[in-house]
Amino acid sequence: MACMKTENHTMVKEFIILGLTNDPLLCSILFVVFLGIYVATILGNISIIMLIQRSPQLHTPMYLFLRHLASVDILYSTSITPIMIVSFLKERTTIPVTGCIAQLCSSVTLGTAECFLLAAMAYDRYVAICSPLLYSTHMSPRVCIILLVVSYLGGCVNSSTFMGCLLTLTFCGPNKINHFFCDLLPLVKLSCTHIYVAEISPAISSGSIVVLTLFVIVISYLYIFHSILKMRSTGGRHKAFSTCTSHLTAVTLYYGTITFTYVMPKSSYSTDQNKVVSVFYTVLIPMFNPLIYSLRNRDVKEALRKWMARRHWSC
Repeated sequence: MACMKTENHTMVKEFIILGLTNDPLLCSILFVVFLGIYVATILGNISIIMLIQRSPQLHTPMYLFLRHLASVDILYSTSITPIMIVSFLKERTTIPVTGCIAQLCSSVTLGTAECFLLAAMAYDRYVAICSPLLYSTHMSPRVCIILLVVSYLGGCVNSSTFMGCLLTLTFCGPNKINHFFCDLLPLVKLSCTHIYVAEISPAISSGSIVVLTLFVIVISYLYIFHSILKMRSTGGRHKAFSTCTSHLTAVTLYYGTITFTYVMPKSSYSTDQNKVVSVFYTVLIPMFNPLIYSLRNRDVKEALRKWMARRHWSC
């Protein structure tokens, strides 16, 4: 164990990431699988960003938020997946204490920003469907910038509560993290100076943000569904609902998994189940989001068709 001596005990200088499995054959298979997922995540989200930038019909607030969501997904996946991939190749994967705290804080910042961005996209859909005549006012460039600033600022504030609590902990015993990345609960379990506030403060902060953003999403969609049901035209109802399906799918996947991980009683599922669910929201969802918004969104599909047609004629 890498450590340094203090007056009373030995301080841990690095942690060992145990990862998903110790089986050599399974590690080889998972290395190929997750490397492919990571490459697909990067290429998919970069493609969405480039498509939005090069398609004038996508220069709207909804796709501004989607572009930032894609950027957050790239950074979110990059903060976790490469270390997990490396762990499949090495018998022992270590990370410095400062690096572990940095990984946790960056993942919290980006994960929280994603919550706020999904809420902003829900509000955008509410304004577009329920108050179309006021859309240019309620979703002006100034409002969009404010929503983006709030999204990233909210991520930084939530992350600061995690960092503040982690800095109060002392690690002087076991240094093996039973996870594939530096998550809060595994770190708290390794602390030799257990402080209750180190668990409750981040939980309150994160829980408040999840409840707040989910409340905005639910209220927005209640008004949206009410407006859609009042429409007399079947075609109008179908068109309005189709603009929301991709966002609803992304919201369901993301909030479903983080709720299972951070809200469900810890006694109701094992560490292995927690790892599987964590893989879903940290690794798979960043890959799924570009697919969801490209395959289930008519505007994106139309912009992609036009872009490919221009590429074909230019060749």
